[in-house]
Amino acid sequence: MKQLLCVLLITATGMASAQTTYRWTDPATGNTIFSDQPPPPEIRKVTKKTGRDAGEDGQQSYAVRAAAEKFPVTLYTSADCTDTCQQARSLLNGRGIPFTEKLVQGGTPEADELKQLTGGEGFVPVILVGRQSNKGLDKSAWNNLLDLAGYPKTAAYGSKPSGAFAK
Repeated sequence: MKQLLCVLLITATGMASAQTTYRWTDPATGNTIFSDQPPPPEIRKVTKKTGRDAGEDGQQSYAVRAAAEKFPVTLYTSADCTDTCQQARSLLNGRGIPFTEKLVQGGTPEADELKQLTGGEGFVPVILVGRQSNKGLDKSAWNNLLDLAGYPKTAAYGSKPSGAFAK
């Protein structure tokens, strides 16, 4: 019996998060009314809000937002970097880190940025966390940079992948 009650409560909670809420002012009392039922037809000004399930609105945790604001992450890749660059993307997405991916091609502004970061080399992948960079995929060095910037060690449930090839 307790198990059935728990299942019903969990189901009801899940349905409640996806419900519509109505807000209006009662003309008789001047009170603001919040309800899951539509207001009477004579009410003209109604605010309607539809709830979403957790993670559906793409909202990131406070820790991720704060770190991304102070130390944005950029990943430099190239078309001929396949396995190593995919591993780099996977590392960042596995930690739930929002990042910008710059695909480097000869003669582009991205190529010039990469040469400045690597001291003239066109080596990829390169990660830029705030103003700190690291060339080549050294997972411990990358994780250290990300830890120091305050990024979480694992992705939050429902986080969406970033980068140029995010689906």
